[in-house]
Amino acid sequence: MGKMNLPENFRTADSTGFNPFPGQQTRVSSRTRLILGLAGAVLAIGLLWLVFGGGASKPRPTPKPPVIVAEAHAQAVTAFEQTIGTVVANATVQVTSRVEGQMVSAAFKEGDFVRAGDLLFKLDPRPFQAALAQATATRAKDQAQASAAEQDARRYAALVAQGAVSRSQADQFSANAKALFATVAADKANEDAARLNLTFTEIRSPVDGKTGAIAIQPGNIVPANGSTALVTITQVQPIKVSFSLPQKDLPQIQAQMKSGALTATIKVHDGEGPELHAPITFVGNAVDDRSGTIEMRATYPNTDTALVPGQLVDVKVALKLLPSAIVVPHDAVNIGPDGNFVYVVTNENKVAMRAVHVLYDDGAEAAISGAVKAGERVVTEGQLRLEPDIEVSIAKAHGKVGQPKP
Repeated sequence: MGKMNLPENFRTADSTGFNPFPGQQTRVSSRTRLILGLAGAVLAIGLLWLVFGGGASKPRPTPKPPVIVAEAHAQAVTAFEQTIGTVVANATVQVTSRVEGQMVSAAFKEGDFVRAGDLLFKLDPRPFQAALAQATATRAKDQAQASAAEQDARRYAALVAQGAVSRSQADQFSANAKALFATVAADKANEDAARLNLTFTEIRSPVDGKTGAIAIQPGNIVPANGSTALVTITQVQPIKVSFSLPQKDLPQIQAQMKSGALTATIKVHDGEGPELHAPITFVGNAVDDRSGTIEMRATYPNTDTALVPGQLVDVKVALKLLPSAIVVPHDAVNIGPDGNFVYVVTNENKVAMRAVHVLYDDGAEAAISGAVKAGERVVTEGQLRLEPDIEVSIAKAHGKVGQPKP
């Protein structure tokens, strides 16, 4: 086959290094050089910016820590001690029968209020009426015999004076008369006992109070002084509230008791009702060595029957008055290694640390003494990032602090 005749421009390179595309090689080399030049220029500019521009940038300033403040306020504060009390009945009586007999009727309904002397139960009186009649008859018989013996003794005494009978015979009749009169006295006692037992067939309330459930219903035989009460009556008007306070409060308790101004404020536990006020009428005679507390009791009239025995109530007692104390929110007081302190924000919005002593804290607000003055701003939130002389930004400001809520 013969050789194809190609133009000279399309001949491939041979062993001598001949390039059949000389124009294309020239174009590729120019474009590459241009790209490499641009990349180098960009790299050089970046290096110059890093050396002379970026390295000279200033660090951003640290932001001021935000805090929430409140204004301290000076005022009189009443210091209260708070605890939980238990309502107890002023008296609890278990009514039983003094005599044995069949119960005929009950004169009240379970849960009724009764007065002292009101009829509660009635036993069958007939056996006791018969016993009273028998005792009366026995006394009458012995009374007649004693009267006859007395007359015989008088006659023999007259005969002794005349010398008709011996002294011993007269003494015998006198002694017989005295013995019969003693029998009459015993009969009188038996008659009184029988009459008393007859009255015991009507069982009456010994106190004012509220009745409970009837344990033995009418128709049953009631034992005398049985172990099971017929009914239990609780005296709830007035009623007492028992509670205990720490022994550290004893000086204030004793001072208030001497002035007669110690009063308990009572509120039904978790209730919505109003506060009740009652004078404290009892302070225990010993401190409980197990709890370090002393028992106290307040007496409330309970005419509205608001309190029920066994009920839990919240109790607070005003122990002393702080005539001029600085009041701040509870959250403003911090505990440090050297005691309590607060952060105060100055007029330049800088922080100062002030040591304080907590006089009274009700969990919401605290009465303090120390280096804090009325009108100064105390930090209530944001204390973790604070240190003395640091400048802060006030995120929110509360109003003046009021009287601590007991």
